[in-house]
Amino acid sequence: MTIVPPQPGEPRRPDGPRDSGDAWVVADSGERYWGRYGAAGLLAYDPERGVLLQHRVSWSHFGGTWALPGGALHEGESALDGALREAQEEAGIPEGAVRARFASVHDIGIWSYTTVVADVLEPFEPVISDPESVALEWVPVAEVDDRPLHPGFAEAWKTLRDLLDVRPVVVVDAANVVGSKPDGWWKDRAGAAARLRARVEAWARAGVPAAALGLGCERWYPPVSFVVEGAAKGVHDEVSGEELSAASAGMPVGPVGSAHIARVTTVRAPGHGDDGIVVEVQRLLDAEYRVTLVTSDRGLRERAERIGAHVDSAAWLLNQLPAPR
Repeated sequence: MTIVPPQPGEPRRPDGPRDSGDAWVVADSGERYWGRYGAAGLLAYDPERGVLLQHRVSWSHFGGTWALPGGALHEGESALDGALREAQEEAGIPEGAVRARFASVHDIGIWSYTTVVADVLEPFEPVISDPESVALEWVPVAEVDDRPLHPGFAEAWKTLRDLLDVRPVVVVDAANVVGSKPDGWWKDRAGAAARLRARVEAWARAGVPAAALGLGCERWYPPVSFVVEGAAKGVHDEVSGEELSAASAGMPVGPVGSAHIARVTTVRAPGHGDDGIVVEVQRLLDAEYRVTLVTSDRGLRERAERIGAHVDSAAWLLNQLPAPR
């Protein structure tokens, strides 16, 4: 493997500043891959209009084909942040207009490309904001294969297309998960729930391994309903930067307030907690989410499975969370 910087007329931004990541990775066999630290692109999905595609300028790699806004990662930049940055730079996607749902990684050892699939929260019109695009268009899902696609995207699209309608969500029975560890939680139920919520927030922001959810690709960013009851209903709705930092224990999480990452929502169950959890699960099932309920309560498990939810134990979640500090 060798690293070769771009020549005049090659990506990236011929008339602008370059980053150290803007270089070709060349395999021993001679194939070239753009991005010293790998590359990433954003597949913005709007159910009404389809997916946002970029018609690549002729001087780019595989010029003249259609693919996703994307490019080389900066040093130390996560694939999620890089995909969103590139999409903003190349297509003018407004801040907060999309939210990541899952990531697919093509890794060949010396180089990797991450496709971040994101749902459009606020409709927008793309804007050609650098020289790398001939056109930017919303293309209906059924018509994507009719375009001359970049070969890498064409191969990835076979898998991505089938996952566009899959929307996982996690519902956490907070009382049950907190109570599964005899660590003195009964002395401060609200505090114990708050500490668990911060750890769940860090876990969700880092992305959940696809295998843990029984799904394809590499990592998903599901929204989380954190259901509390009784004395724990006093838990804060938001997690501070200090709390998130303390909970993450080295996990690569996004910044607090990042609109592009699914959030943890505190749901305060009225009356009996189990009834409130079932109501929340049913609400999400009715909205066509793929629901995973986290509880080790046998009766609640049976009720949730009867209405169509998948159920995992408190241990399933705790084994994935960053260790408490």
